[in-house]
Amino acid sequence: MLDINTEIIGRKVIYLQEVESTNELAKKIAPQEEEGTIIVADIQRRGRGRKLRKWISPKGGLWMSVILKPNVHLVHITKLVFVSALAVVETLAEFGIEGKIKWPNDVLVNRKKICGILSEGKYSTDSVEYVVLGIGLNVNNEIPVDLLDVAISMKDVLGFRVPLVEVFRNLLEKLDKWYLRYLDGQYALILEEWKAYSAVIGKEVRIVGDNEEIIGTAVDVSDDGSLIIALKDGTLKKIYYGDVSLRFS
Repeated sequence: MLDINTEIIGRKVIYLQEVESTNELAKKIAPQEEEGTIIVADIQRRGRGRKLRKWISPKGGLWMSVILKPNVHLVHITKLVFVSALAVVETLAEFGIEGKIKWPNDVLVNRKKICGILSEGKYSTDSVEYVVLGIGLNVNNEIPVDLLDVAISMKDVLGFRVPLVEVFRNLLEKLDKWYLRYLDGQYALILEEWKAYSAVIGKEVRIVGDNEEIIGTAVDVSDDGSLIIALKDGTLKKIYYGDVSLRFS
């Protein structure tokens, strides 16, 4: 259980021992909630990632969603995933863990997934009503046997349990730092920092989209958040959506 002192956290925290999905609850209450409200749960019964994939969310992990209401152009919304990923890798670093970011929304440690990020929201053609940033971080939770080859927890890396509330507080501090820079329009800085932690830039990758498969070398991330791939014939292609797998040397 998270022993949360909301006065120390400095914002509204909705803590639940168990919930279907923190993101689903956040979307329901977002219109009437203040910016920065956090929903955090010990257990998610139906946690999910991109494409409605199931996200195993047992006790011991950090399962949370943050409600944001940025006054920005819609073109910059995709960068909020980068903001979240930077906050996660910097939080991991506070505990002596080196994280890498796999485009667009995963954080890896030792080539295994330790964190997933899901951004959802409600937008009109010219404004943002709200954005919900869901973050699922494996902290002390047991990784299912069938996922041991692809997933890892902070406890697995360090060899001991980590104070969950300290991870939570550290993550909020890092989110605040990068979100303020985001609101200040420091998009170039965010992208450059993101690239410094990238697990894909300079790597040969395979990208599977809804209707195509692309193999090439990831060479950059564009200002709009798309991944730039160099194909074998030298052509550069922007990828806006897809599942990335890496060939590690």
